[in-house]
Amino acid sequence: MTDAGRPIHDDAEQWRVLHSEEPFRGRVTGVRTDEVVMPDGSSARRDYQVHPGSVAILALDEQQRVLVVRQYRHPVHQRLWELPAGLLDVPGENPLHAAQRELYEEAHCTAGRWRLLVDIYTSPGSSDEALRIFLATDLAAAEGERYEAHGEELEIEVARVPLDDVVALALAGELHNPTLVTGSLALQAALRSDGGTDALRPADAPWPARPFDLD
Repeated sequence: MTDAGRPIHDDAEQWRVLHSEEPFRGRVTGVRTDEVVMPDGSSARRDYQVHPGSVAILALDEQQRVLVVRQYRHPVHQRLWELPAGLLDVPGENPLHAAQRELYEEAHCTAGRWRLLVDIYTSPGSSDEALRIFLATDLAAAEGERYEAHGEELEIEVARVPLDDVVALALAGELHNPTLVTGSLALQAALRSDGGTDALRPADAPWPARPFDLD
């Protein structure tokens, strides 16, 4: 609630764009430049990353341990512990299906129960990337052969760490991946709420930032 007693929520809004171009397009993302009309009538240039969107999975086992993966991230020159995650490769792809695929490919794992943990924009001042973080429980090893990794995925390490330890390490400045930090703090808050994880949204809840088919 605000001081005036009004509930807060984010609202869709679109300022007028005088001109737009995409000076760079990479394999996955691009950069867009918009000339935007400001509230005082002046215009300003806004450069931002154009991103297809992504999903991440906080997989929690019966011992309250979080499944984490460790891999090298070149832009920050660090090897980070993260949640299993991946891109929405196909426009309109059901994000739950994408999450199930990523959990299998990165951790050779399946989950019997899925809930929606939280939706975020990863860096709304400089990117339009929308990220959906799922909570996956009732974990089991996937059947069949492991996914054949390529490139940087060959270096992925997998571990399980108690949720309380993940939160403590994040607050101590030892873990920096925003998806892992956001997901672990959100789960801890959900577990301490009256409804627990049962009060979380269903895994197929609408996602206005990245609309999808339910099939």
